[in-house]
Amino acid sequence: MIRTIIRDISFNKNKITTIQDDYIKRFQYWSVASQFLYLYEEGARVWVPHLINVWENAEIVDSFDGKRLIVFTDSGERKTILISIPDELPPLRNPDILIGENDLTALSYLHEPAVLYNLLVRFCHKNLIYTYCGIVLVAINPYQELPIYGNDTIWTYRGRAMGELDPHIFAIAEEAYNRMESEKKDQSIIVSGESGAGKTVSAKYVMRYFATVSGLSKETQVEKKVLASSPIMEAIGNAKTTRNDNSSRFGKYIELHFNKYYQIIGASMRTYLLEKSRVVFQASEERNYHIFYQLCAARNSYPELKLDDASEYEYLMSECKIPGVDDEKCFEETITALTTLRFSKTDKMDIFYILSGILFLGNIKISDNTRGSHSESDASFIKENDVHLQKIGSLLQIDVKDLRKWLCHRRITSMKETFDKPMSYVEARCARDALAKYMYAELFSWIVKMINRALETSGEKHRFIGVLDIYGFETFEINSFEQFCINYANEKLQQQFNLHVFKLDQEEYLKEDIEWKFIDFYDNQPCIDLIETRLGILDLLDEECRMPKGTDDSWSEKLYAKCSKANHFAKPRFGTSSFIIKHFADSVEYQTFGFLDKNKDTVIEEQVIVLRESGNKLLKKLFTTESNKLNVNQHAATIGHLSKTRIALNNERLMAATTPINKQNKKTVGSQFRDSLNALMNTLNATTPHYIRCIKPNDFKLPFEYNPQRAVQQLRACGVLETIRISAAGFPSRILYPEFYARYKVLCKLDKRKNARETCEIILKTYIKNEDKFKYGKTKIFFRAGQVALLERLRSDKLKVCCILIQKTIRGYLTRKQYIKILDATKLLQRVSRGFIARRIVYHMKRTRAVTTIAKNVRRWSHRRRYILIRQAVIGIQKYGRAFLARQKYQNLKKHKAAVIIQASIRSWLLRKKYNRTIVSITKCQSAVRRYLAKKRFKALKREARSMEHIKKLNKGLENKIISMQQKISELQKELMLYKNTYQELNDAKVKLNILKNVDYDLNQAKISLTEKDMKINNLENLLQQEKHSYEELLIIKEKEIEMYQKRYMDLELVKEELTKNIENLEKSISENKVNVEEMIRSKIEQEKLILLREQNQDRDAYQRLLTEKNTLEGRVEVLERELSNGHHRSLSDASTVSFQDNSRGSPDGTASVSNVEKEDVTLILKLQQKLKSVEFEKEKLIKQLENTDRFMIRNEYNEKAKDSIKIQELEIENEKLRNNLESLRQTVMKGDNADMELLSQFHELETELIRRREECSQLRNVLVSNTEGLKSIAKSNYSPEIDLDGINEDGELVLAFEAQKKINRQLESELQREKAYWLRETENFKEEIERLKEDNDRQEQLLALNLTKSPQLQKEAYLESEINRLVSENLEIREKYDLMNREFRKIKKKLQDYLAECNEKANQLVTTDSNSLNTSIIANIVNSELPLVRKKERDYMGMFKFSRNDIPMILRVLIYELKPVDAMKYLPGLPAYIMFMCIRHTDFTNDENKVRDLLAGFINTVKKTVKRNMTNLETTILWFSNTLRLLHTLKQYSGDQIYQEENTDTQNNQCLQNFDLYEYRQVLSDTGIWMYQNIIRIMKNKIKDLALLAVLEYEAISGVSVVKHSNRSVSQTSTPSELLKDLTEFYSTLCYFDVDFQIIIQVFKQLFYYICATCLNNLLLRKELCHWTRGLQIRYNLSYLEQWARDKNLANAEEGILEMLRPIVQACQLLQARKNDEDVDDVYNMCNRMSSNQIIKILNMYTPGDDYEEKVSMSFIKEIQLKLQGRKENSEQSNLLMDTKLIFPVRFPFCPSNIRLEDIEIPESLNLPMLKKI
Repeated sequence: MIRTIIRDISFNKNKITTIQDDYIKRFQYWSVASQFLYLYEEGARVWVPHLINVWENAEIVDSFDGKRLIVFTDSGERKTILISIPDELPPLRNPDILIGENDLTALSYLHEPAVLYNLLVRFCHKNLIYTYCGIVLVAINPYQELPIYGNDTIWTYRGRAMGELDPHIFAIAEEAYNRMESEKKDQSIIVSGESGAGKTVSAKYVMRYFATVSGLSKETQVEKKVLASSPIMEAIGNAKTTRNDNSSRFGKYIELHFNKYYQIIGASMRTYLLEKSRVVFQASEERNYHIFYQLCAARNSYPELKLDDASEYEYLMSECKIPGVDDEKCFEETITALTTLRFSKTDKMDIFYILSGILFLGNIKISDNTRGSHSESDASFIKENDVHLQKIGSLLQIDVKDLRKWLCHRRITSMKETFDKPMSYVEARCARDALAKYMYAELFSWIVKMINRALETSGEKHRFIGVLDIYGFETFEINSFEQFCINYANEKLQQQFNLHVFKLDQEEYLKEDIEWKFIDFYDNQPCIDLIETRLGILDLLDEECRMPKGTDDSWSEKLYAKCSKANHFAKPRFGTSSFIIKHFADSVEYQTFGFLDKNKDTVIEEQVIVLRESGNKLLKKLFTTESNKLNVNQHAATIGHLSKTRIALNNERLMAATTPINKQNKKTVGSQFRDSLNALMNTLNATTPHYIRCIKPNDFKLPFEYNPQRAVQQLRACGVLETIRISAAGFPSRILYPEFYARYKVLCKLDKRKNARETCEIILKTYIKNEDKFKYGKTKIFFRAGQVALLERLRSDKLKVCCILIQKTIRGYLTRKQYIKILDATKLLQRVSRGFIARRIVYHMKRTRAVTTIAKNVRRWSHRRRYILIRQAVIGIQKYGRAFLARQKYQNLKKHKAAVIIQASIRSWLLRKKYNRTIVSITKCQSAVRRYLAKKRFKALKREARSMEHIKKLNKGLENKIISMQQKISELQKELMLYKNTYQELNDAKVKLNILKNVDYDLNQAKISLTEKDMKINNLENLLQQEKHSYEELLIIKEKEIEMYQKRYMDLELVKEELTKNIENLEKSISENKVNVEEMIRSKIEQEKLILLREQNQDRDAYQRLLTEKNTLEGRVEVLERELSNGHHRSLSDASTVSFQDNSRGSPDGTASVSNVEKEDVTLILKLQQKLKSVEFEKEKLIKQLENTDRFMIRNEYNEKAKDSIKIQELEIENEKLRNNLESLRQTVMKGDNADMELLSQFHELETELIRRREECSQLRNVLVSNTEGLKSIAKSNYSPEIDLDGINEDGELVLAFEAQKKINRQLESELQREKAYWLRETENFKEEIERLKEDNDRQEQLLALNLTKSPQLQKEAYLESEINRLVSENLEIREKYDLMNREFRKIKKKLQDYLAECNEKANQLVTTDSNSLNTSIIANIVNSELPLVRKKERDYMGMFKFSRNDIPMILRVLIYELKPVDAMKYLPGLPAYIMFMCIRHTDFTNDENKVRDLLAGFINTVKKTVKRNMTNLETTILWFSNTLRLLHTLKQYSGDQIYQEENTDTQNNQCLQNFDLYEYRQVLSDTGIWMYQNIIRIMKNKIKDLALLAVLEYEAISGVSVVKHSNRSVSQTSTPSELLKDLTEFYSTLCYFDVDFQIIIQVFKQLFYYICATCLNNLLLRKELCHWTRGLQIRYNLSYLEQWARDKNLANAEEGILEMLRPIVQACQLLQARKNDEDVDDVYNMCNRMSSNQIIKILNMYTPGDDYEEKVSMSFIKEIQLKLQGRKENSEQSNLLMDTKLIFPVRFPFCPSNIRLEDIEIPESLNLPMLKKI
């Protein structure tokens, strides 16, 4: 049966393959059908082989009778399978509840068909591309983009253990990253699979995950460079094969380096085994490397390469085109990637020259020297006028004559002479091809080296994560040396994989305290030994390469002789030029032809010397620095039978040509690959490996198409099935105790149920008798393969019996209910009829009873009288007879008692005497017997003590100890030998290192001279290019301006036509609609207002995001400055005094001090500077926009609504133009183009726009005049003179309309004038900004140029010099500003002194006239402020605090820095804000601008420092959030703006600020409030994240309805919704304690409810075990707690829609509980309007029935839902699978005035602020 199965599973439709006995044995071990014979009964489902689908589902028709099995397949066939032994039975199918499992090892029956079908269901039916197989992630390429890789998905998997959520590549990345953080150990991720299976994309997503979770939300420069290396490596290392159009012909290992903060700082790449033979030879239907075809496709762009079509070259003759691939477009991507990795233009051209030279080298025609004769000759020659030879000479700048000579000759050197020997035609072609391969290999190595140099970093490397992108197992029709090395590498990786899987399996058993036996897994070490050990295949190959006359055939004979006894080696049936190796995946036949040449990798030294003397710098560098890699086989070079030509050479050239070769003994390619592979294995073994197996589902790249034949081939090759086999050999199924109890408790009776563990033990002891089939762990139960299926079957049977019982009971109940209804009706009829009859009978009975009663009474009286007489006579007779009998009985009893007492005494005395005699006799007998037995036992013990057996038992333990000690001694000796060998190798490595150091010094000297010359050439070329570009740009600008003016003229004409049409339409509409005009205007105004508010919210959101980025960057700058300050100890003289002013931000670049720059990365500082500049610029722009918008909204509230709509439209148009102009200016500045021309063009556009506006105004006036005149004329003509026209306009509509029109015209004119002035100012600002940016750009370019050319030390010095110059210039500017302000201050001070003198004179006059008046005291107080003010008790306070400027730091420290939240609760809410404002009022009263600036700046900075110091303290953040907003609202309330004074009292209006407009500070306070709001949200998110998941998703509030499936998740801590509500209540109470506005509280909880919904829904979408109806019921019930809490707190009735935030998760629960039949499509569609299409389809695909009796979701239903959802209009954000948990809604701070009187506020004594005096 097994052989039949394997014969049917064919990878080639036209060819039936065979399989080895060891694979048959492994398959038999998987099936273990003999253990489940009782399950092969009628109705059971099994898997049978299928020719196309590999396996097919079938149902057993008749139970197995021991010889045959009859099945009925899904295709409708009836098959009879003959069974000779039980192990040939077909594999059983898993229960339906296990189909689609996340982990293949969780299947009950572990075999190949179960794995294939599970992958098919997940991939095709559920569109899930990832599946776990133990520790391996199986990734199937979907061939289309999927929305599962966003940042939301990344943060959902962050911090989650592998197996908690659905399988994903981010789970593997998180596992590696988490282990690197927790275990402080390097990690590696091995991505393997065929080309086209998605390895590169998988590696990209892994790197994206690391970049995101390490603190970088955007793609880093390192990641860009690593990903940019992919197009380059694919171009030079990938080629088309018979199986794949883009097959990797090399392997690579990328190491991502992390710093101590676990952020990516660099990377490196290692490559393995480039297939060099492909350069000169390709099989049919294959291609050379892509780069050659790309060059030929782009030949028109590079005419200097002199290339032709690819079909013209001998090396590219096999196949030139790949369907669907544009080589020219791919070449552009390669060029872009080279530029990204900092390849210079010269380097790129040199690369292209060398590649073109290789193509021309292959086209050189080598001819025989026979010249038509028939004689044999070994000579060959090349024509002098060979075109391709001349092209090589011009491209590579080499000597054509020397190349022509040495392509046909070789030099043979003996001890005394040197000879030049001609080569034969075949030898010459082989030498040419060897040179081409060598050139390509050296170029490939150099490109990899340059890529690594671009990926290097100067930072300290703390840990790394390696990503291995390795080629998969290969087998072709013709397999050569390359396939041998590839499969050898896969054997090593598979061995390491098997050992790691085995180790983890055993660790799990030990962790759970399970008794385990050694698992006999498939060990491919014998196959590896066959290849790499002594006298193995590689050893024999190297030995044959050293033989003078070694050939491929002789090597084959040695293989047959030495390796034929190995089990994994076989000789083919026919021929002697090949051999077979039985690999772990399949047997491969290798052709020995070319093995020796590819292993030796020889090239003639003289050819290399010609290339070394080339004028091409790159070519010269390749063969100068790498000349010691050459291997010239001296023995082979001396063989030949032709005459030799003696050549005389000078000693220098002879020494130069021979010395490097004689000094070194180069390893062969096979040995090098073996060493590099061993080094790779050592690296992998030193790290913690993680595995991703990429599967290619089909060969046609069709989305979600699954070919089982290709899939099973790859699963076998990549070792997934081996993992399944290892798992099946142990205990593959593992279920937690609570989950087992919840699912299988139905198998235990209620009276036997105890706690979870004891109930589980009772169930297993009852139903599984063999204790070896399961084991009890500490937290879970381990089952052998098939036992879970058995339990599922028993559970299904039990539930079936229960269902029948329920059905029987319900049907009986219904029948009884119906019977009772009929019975009641019958009884009713009977009761009525019987009642009538009974009443008639009763009437006759009454009459009869009356007669009977009379007769009865008479008869009773007569009989009673007679009875009494007789009774009295009888009683008298009885009395005397009974007395006589009683006396006689008493005498008899008395005599009997006396006789009994006498008998008892005598009998007791006799029995006691007999008992004593018996006891004495028994004691004597027992003593005699015991004495006899003791003597007998004593003699036996004496004999045993003298025997040898007893001594042996005592010494047995000593022998075992001696044996174990001998084994330890032998192991220690082996380790000693290993250490000695390692020490010897270390000494050899030190000698080689000294040699390489000398070579490296010479190389550095050559590089220095080369870089100096390159710099001079580059400078000259740059000057020339700049002159050319400037001239071309002038011409282009001129043409653009002409075209722009023409287009503008056409646009104006179109606008004019549109305006005329609009005016006509308006006239018609006015004449037609007179009643509904006001309503239409109102509706339009409302719509425009909504649009404006929406856009304002968008602007606010963008501004708050920029503010968040700014705060993040400031935090990073502070961290960097802190690190720098920790690294460099500063003296106290350098440190500035503590000040609350924000002096640290004096420079917009945010740079650190000069002394701290030395250890800073220059590029990082430049990036931070540029980012801070852009953020500051964006912030200023948005502030201005918000200011304009706010002022515009304030004016709108006092103007008519018609004006509002017009203004809004005009402003929106202008705002859009501003944004476009600003964006174009930014792009121009970023590109480095001429920004002045761009600015002038924008200015001309503004002028033309202004002219057009004026023309529109004049046209509107004319139209208005004509309309009014027309209306008057119409009125006069239509009405008689007697009719008063004023009566028609009695309400004044026409006059009002006319006045409104005039006001609108005036408003338009004023707006135009204002806009013109505004744009002129903006133009000047833009010019200044452009000039500043130009200067910064030039400075940065100079700095970067120095960085590229100088050493790291010189880079630092240059950077320090530039920073010093910048700081000096800034200091000079600040000094000039200071001098200017000082002069102004002196002028103002002089004026103030004059004013005080006048006041003194007037005060003296007033004092003499009326010394008792109140004005005297006031003026005296003003004149001489140093005198104390004498207050009267009845006087009203002014609502301000007087203080000195020197007291500001102390006030801020006491009021803010030292104030605790506990103390603040005792005071008036917002007391610090009121005190600060009263101090501000005093500065306004005294008109002290410096004082108010210091006070506000100090307040803001101190609040920030306090909050940062208590970043995780929620109460502190809320305290100062509330006070900041209170100060903001108070500044608005007392600002004097009319819009904020509506609710003020007269006193409060009088207390408004008179001298200062603090709008900018209000904006800064608003920004600070936004920052603290976001910090509060962040703290609460971290606090409730895990709690929300446990309370909403995990908590089971309704007991008895859960259907829990077992999974690999660990037991998590349970939490109830009440705990979540407790935290929310505490948070709500804290907000209320500190008097946070209720509107802001609503916004806070709206954000938190959205986060709870997003987190829970994302986890629900990624956890299959939660997707069933009972869990939906539980989640919905848990959510009701949150909804009720919101209603209790009056948060649900707000307009913000807090409960709407929970709608997506609520609708997901409803979807889980809803019916899912085809007729319910519309209901489901309408019900899930808040969920995205991807979320609905995802839940439907993951929905799992709780039992076998629940229907599955049909595919037809899912397809109909998909068709229905396609009609939805969703944007990119709505179409995402997961909700954005990082989304923060834009917060608004609505104005909330205070009714507290400032004059009533007093400072508590506990605050200790005596310096504040209330005035």
